Amino acid sequence: MSNPTRVVTGEVRFSYVNLLKPRASQLGGEEKYSVTILVPKSDFATKQRIDAAIEAAKQDGKSRVWNGVIPPMVSIPVHDGDGVKPSDGMPFGDECKGHWVFTASTKVDQPPKIVDANMNPILDPTQIYSGMYGRIAINFGAYANAGKKGIGAYISTNVQKTRDGEPLGAAAPDASEDFGGAAPINVQGQMPYGMQQQPQYGQVPNQPNYGQQPNQFGQPQQPQYQQQPNVQMPYGMQPQQGYGQVPQQPQIDPITGQPIGGVYGL
Repeated sequence: MSNPTRVVTGEVRFSYVNLLKPRASQLGGEEKYSVTILVPKSDFATKQRIDAAIEAAKQDGKSRVWNGVIPPMVSIPVHDGDGVKPSDGMPFGDECKGHWVFTASTKVDQPPKIVDANMNPILDPTQIYSGMYGRIAINFGAYANAGKKGIGAYISTNVQKTRDGEPLGAAAPDASEDFGGAAPINVQGQMPYGMQQQPQYGQVPNQPNYGQQPNQFGQPQQPQYQQQPNVQMPYGMQPQQGYGQVPQQPQIDPITGQPIGGVYGL
């Protein structure tokens, strides 16, 4: 017998992918596997199945969760990607345009099973990322939480990647951007002739000791750098951000507006 609250989608696009490792919101809470699902508005069949499953979940929730009464205002998980986010009233991202958008999750003891287009398990974690295309099995269910009543979307075990897509989110910088301007280092790890190594933070150079034996040019030996002991910062003072560094921004769920943390695809 088929489950009226369960839907297997047509091809969708995945965003905010946390399918390989469960994550908790930075505001706290239970760790979960999760993914945001973008259903093309042209896929009428999938949207009809989703609508029917939500209605079936309401009927199930009436007797099982809501004490025999369907609430007059039931929160629905599916949103219009051409509209605004219910969390903050801001427009959805460009990748959501022309799509129905919702987020589904599952508990840490129910990890998703991810396969490729040929039904083979995907073992390479780099193949699972935000922006790829695929299909997913979703179960819709009623909830009552802290006075809020609605229908939630839950990953029903199986996820299939059908093809690659343009990754969503910030990409890692090219190696030349990180190392192109660095001073060359010879094979022994020493700085080239004529280039001095700068003292590190917390180090002070020893002053030349003119009582030392001069070098071959009759000059005092070059100063050595002496490590200063670690110094604790006074209470309430934090070390400053290094030049050129950018504070890492939290990953934000496009629907709830809450940070969800993590690196895309992990």
